[in-house]
Amino acid sequence: MSRAPVFAAARIDAAVVDLDGTMVDTADDFAAGLNGMLAQLDANETSREEVVDYVGKGSEHLVRSVLAPRFDEADAQARFDEALALYQAEYAKINGRYTRLYPDVEAGLAALRDAGLKLACVTNKPHRFALGLLEQYGLARYFDVVIGGDSTPKKKPDPLPMLTALAQLGVAPAAAVAIGDSENDALAGRAAGMATLTVPYGYNHGQPVQQIESDGIVATLLDAATALAAHNQAHNQGLD
Repeated sequence: MSRAPVFAAARIDAAVVDLDGTMVDTADDFAAGLNGMLAQLDANETSREEVVDYVGKGSEHLVRSVLAPRFDEADAQARFDEALALYQAEYAKINGRYTRLYPDVEAGLAALRDAGLKLACVTNKPHRFALGLLEQYGLARYFDVVIGGDSTPKKKPDPLPMLTALAQLGVAPAAAVAIGDSENDALAGRAAGMATLTVPYGYNHGQPVQQIESDGIVATLLDAATALAAHNQAHNQGLD
C-alpha cells in the first residue's frame, strides 16, 4: 500500500495537514448532522456509506450532494439555503461526538514538531468546527495555523488556502509538504508548489488512493514524520 516518498526539495520545513479523513474519521458525525437536517425537511435518511463519497469538498457540497437524490433539481436548489443552515445548526450540536482519531495521529504530529517542522491544518470544514474538533481531541496545540473552508475565498483543490497557511507560517511552498487523504489535498498542494503525501485510510471521494498523483503514500502520519525527518537529516549530513 505504501509508496516510498521522494522529495525534490533539499529540506522540508513545514507540513500542511488535512483534517477529515487524515487526522480524524468524522463520517458518522456528518451522517448524524445531515440526518438531523433531513428529518426537518421530511426527507429520507442518509448513511455513512453514502456520506463518505461526498466528504472533503466543504459543507455546501455535502448538503447539495445529499439533497440531489431526494428532491428534484429545482426543489433542491430552492431548499439549499434552508438546508445548509439546518445542517450547520445540527452539526454544531454533535461536532466530535462520533469522531475517532486515526492511529498514530498525535504521535505523528509530535514527531513532525520534534523534527523541526512548522505545522498548519488546512481543511474545507468551516473554521469554527475545525478548531473545535482539534481542541476536543487535544491536537490544536500542535498547529501554528488553522485554515478552514470559510477562512479564504476559495477552498481546496484551489491552492489559496495552502498558500495562505504557508504565508502565515513564513515558509516557502517549495519547502513544505501537503499531507492528506484525497485528491483535493494533492491537487491543492501541487498547485501551490508543494510536495504532497497521501494516507491510504481516508475517504478520497470514494476513489482508490493509488489513483492520486502524489510524492508518496504513507501508512500513517507517524510514517510521514519518519520519512521527512530522514530526508532532512540526510540533507543536514550532506552539509557537514
